[in-house]
Amino acid sequence: MKEVKIESTLYLYDTLDELPKDVVLLMNKAIEARERAYAPYSNFYVGAALLLDNNKIITGNNQENASYPSGLCAERTAIFYAGSKYPNAKVIRMAISAGSKNNQTTSPIPPCGSCRQAIAEYEIKQETPIEIYFMGEVGKIAKSNSLANLLPLVFDKKVL
Repeated sequence: MKEVKIESTLYLYDTLDELPKDVVLLMNKAIEARERAYAPYSNFYVGAALLLDNNKIITGNNQENASYPSGLCAERTAIFYAGSKYPNAKVIRMAISAGSKNNQTTSPIPPCGSCRQAIAEYEIKQETPIEIYFMGEVGKIAKSNSLANLLPLVFDKKVL
């Protein structure tokens, strides 16, 4: 037997003010999208904003449904819309903000597993990494240079 160690590298910013101005703009779009989310069941609101290589910004937010599996997360709402509207554009960067109506979220909240898989599909398709910034409502912001840092053992079309 051989042990294999897998490591991920994230960068942590203390406040939005530490981010580059273009990332602050994108994160503010994610925060605005979060405020428009439809989450009457979980009271957990998520917004995502994508910067495409054509300089378009696409936003999405979570959309819940009484039949829980029928809802959709903010990240997938945004990335699927981008893929539908601009099929040849590459996603350069993604910003995510998540908050709860039950208690204030103060730590960075990364994409769920389903969203990681969907983002991975686009990163693999476009053959370039997607920078991902994520935060709660307030507090620190985490940055990953690629989805591969968040999902190192990706399941993709090569195994099918």
